[in-house]
Amino acid sequence: MSGLSASLATALSGLIADQGAMQATTNNVANVNTPGYSREVPILATSDPVVLGNLTLGTGVNLQKVQSIRDPILETQIQQETQTQGQWNALVSALSQTQVNFTSSSGDIGSAISNFFNSINQLATSPADLSLRQGVLTAAGNLATAFNSTSKNLSSQRSSLNGSVAETVDQVNQLTSQIAQVNEQISRLENAGQSAGTFEDQRTQLIDQLSSLVDVSVVPSDNTITITTATGTALVAGQQNFQLSTSPDSSGMQQVFSGTTNVTSTIAAGQLGGLLQMRDQQLPAIENQLDTLAAALATAVNGVQTSGYDLKGNAGTNLFQIPASTAGAAANISVAITDPSLIAASSDGSSGDNGNADTMYALRNQGIVSGQSASDYYANMVSGVGNATSNATAQQSASSLTLQQLNDERGSVSGVSLNEEAANLIQYQQAYAASAQIITAINSMMYDVIHMTTLTG
Repeated sequence: MSGLSASLATALSGLIADQGAMQATTNNVANVNTPGYSREVPILATSDPVVLGNLTLGTGVNLQKVQSIRDPILETQIQQETQTQGQWNALVSALSQTQVNFTSSSGDIGSAISNFFNSINQLATSPADLSLRQGVLTAAGNLATAFNSTSKNLSSQRSSLNGSVAETVDQVNQLTSQIAQVNEQISRLENAGQSAGTFEDQRTQLIDQLSSLVDVSVVPSDNTITITTATGTALVAGQQNFQLSTSPDSSGMQQVFSGTTNVTSTIAAGQLGGLLQMRDQQLPAIENQLDTLAAALATAVNGVQTSGYDLKGNAGTNLFQIPASTAGAAANISVAITDPSLIAASSDGSSGDNGNADTMYALRNQGIVSGQSASDYYANMVSGVGNATSNATAQQSASSLTLQQLNDERGSVSGVSLNEEAANLIQYQQAYAASAQIITAINSMMYDVIHMTTLTG
């Protein structure tokens, strides 16, 4: 009887193990289309044998655990590429919005510069004509308005980016809080010897989302993980998350803090990194170029204007009004005179002279802005914005292809294959049926033994 009981226990272990294996396979099939799901594999191990004299007898099989299949190195690569993708997505979106301000149209700065100098050239043909003089003032006003409008649009975009920085930090905090909570659930289950595969899948998806927002580094630690930014700022440690915060600086730009430490300059990737790069580097550089152009053009025109004489023979006064410093020139440039007779077209004080108008028109082709003409300088600005947008778009596309390839590789490692699961199901089903058949046979033998004992008794 003891031998039959041992055999029964051995067959029962097979029954239980195969039943668990079939449950894992069934779960895989059920989640074949679930985003982020990692297929589960039952880990079977031989039970400890028993020694009877010279014999060593097996005692069956144990289902040690149900393990989710993942490739840690591949997961790290996906997280890193997701950070890059998030950065380029933010940059492409912002640069595309900036580029709209420099798209060639009848109201852009380039056209306004050409129209202004054309109006000066027309005035030179009849310097005493008030209608032509008014045309110069109108063209000058349109030029100032073009500068004002473009500067205002860039400033508004920077304010929008500034708001997006604060919103993205809030999203980062929400995700780190959720990851800390999932860490707690995973730790509790694994400490109890239970599978936490479902929660690990949730954590992986949350980390992927976090990676798209900020550059992160993930460090496994016991049954949990620690997450920092790429430069070491703590975000999650086990079951605790560390909130980032934002606070405006003297210029109103939101700075990112970890505790009392300003970490803005250390964030280099993810959506937040892209927003900060555009807000603090690329957009200010474009605004500075625009101010430089406005200040240089206005200064050059004013220099010629004040060296000539107006229609009444008086010395000319400034045509444009600009701030004392270059900063803010584009936003604040305006036409300083409203009387068309005050345009200094004459170089000798006579009303019919056009010498100063010709000199002013000659500015069109002179290197008045960093050694370039105003039109060439502006054209290079437009080209620079276009090239930056094109390069960012190319980088975005390349990153997208790389990320897709990595996700495909993850799918081949962690994804569910219905053909494989069907084969596994048949295998476990047959093993289960065999164990059940053995139990039936042992049950019959035990029945016979019991009846034999009764008959002999």
